[in-house]
Order: sequence, then C-alpha cells, then structure tokens
Amino acid sequence: MIQVNPSLSRAQLRTQLRKQRRNLSPSQQTLAAQQLYRQFAQHPLFRRAQHIAFYLAGDGEINPQLLLQEALQRGKHVYLPVLSPWPKTTMVFQRVGVQQQWEKNRFGILQPRWCAADQRAVWTLDAVFLPLVGFDPQGGRLGMGGGFYDRCFAQLCRSAHRLGPQRIGLAHECQRVAQLPVEPWDVPLHAVVTDQQWYAVPASTDCAG
Repeated sequence: MIQVNPSLSRAQLRTQLRKQRRNLSPSQQTLAAQQLYRQFAQHPLFRRAQHIAFYLAGDGEINPQLLLQEALQRGKHVYLPVLSPWPKTTMVFQRVGVQQQWEKNRFGILQPRWCAADQRAVWTLDAVFLPLVGFDPQGGRLGMGGGFYDRCFAQLCRSAHRLGPQRIGLAHECQRVAQLPVEPWDVPLHAVVTDQQWYAVPASTDCAG
C-alpha cells in the first residue's frame, strides 16, 4: 500500500500511480489478468449479472479481457464505454456485437462505432467494471481526470433510479493507497477487485459522494 504524501496534488498522485502500473512487465500484466479472472469467475455477482460493462485496457491498466470473453461465452450481454460525438463530456455504454465495427475516440482509444440502437441506460446495467489510476479501501477512486464515469454516475444518482449497477473498480494491487483525497463530485465504488484481493466497501455507497 502506498502512503500518500498529503502535499501531493491529485495530478501529481495520478502521475506517480500511472508510472507504477506502466512499470509492470508484460509477464506481470499477464499474471495479473489471470489472477483477476480467478477472483471473479465463480463469484456470485458475476454469475448473476446479465448486463455487464467492461473497458479495453491501456496505459498499464489491469486487463479484464479474459473475464469479458468468459461473459460472452456464458451468454451475458457485454458493453463498453463510448464517448458521444456531442456533447463531448458524455459517455454511454454500448453493447458489443459479433460483427463489431470499431473506431478511435478523440483520445485515440478504441471503442465500438457509435450506434444509438445498441446503447443501454446505465441504470439498467447489473455491473460496471471501471478502470482506475488509484483506489483506497473506502471506495475512493482516482481516475484519469476526465470525469466521464463520475458524470455518468452522478446523473444516475440525480434520477429516480438511484441504485443502478454495482460499481466495481479493477486494479493492480500496487495501485492501492491508504486514503485518497476526495472531491465533492467523486462517486465512490461498491468494491475494488485486484489481482490479489477483493475489497468490498463496508458502508453503503449508493449515490454517496
């Protein structure tokens, strides 16, 4: 666990933690992905969930690809985040099809080609697996700084569908810190799963923050 220097800004902490995960070797990344899969494959949450949002890993993020493939093999509906053309601050979740067409978003990240008919409201998903830069056992998440996930869930919390999906952060164990600095707009996670451990947040985090 990393002890956060209280004098570090969120941007400085983000830089430090991104460097840590990028420094993992290819063999370490492969092993981490396999261990993440083992944490989930027989877990009740994964067995029950039928509509699950994943992400495509990059920049040293732990890779959920094995779990995504397992979900497809079990006949679950799999979704990926897609940035909307307009407004540019909006992110939606779009189902991945058999003959999926792909494109790069404005950050150069691969995503399914925009198709409104394949998109699903976030509150109807069973679980969303989120990438992160850093996390703490209290459910705090430090993302890349774009705020797309926070805005998505904040909008959900303002709606009539306040419970929504389980928000599960996926991370390498080396991304854990004792306590993250929290901002008012941060939407906490229900749990974080690493290559080594499952961190369930003890208190309710439904639309808290």
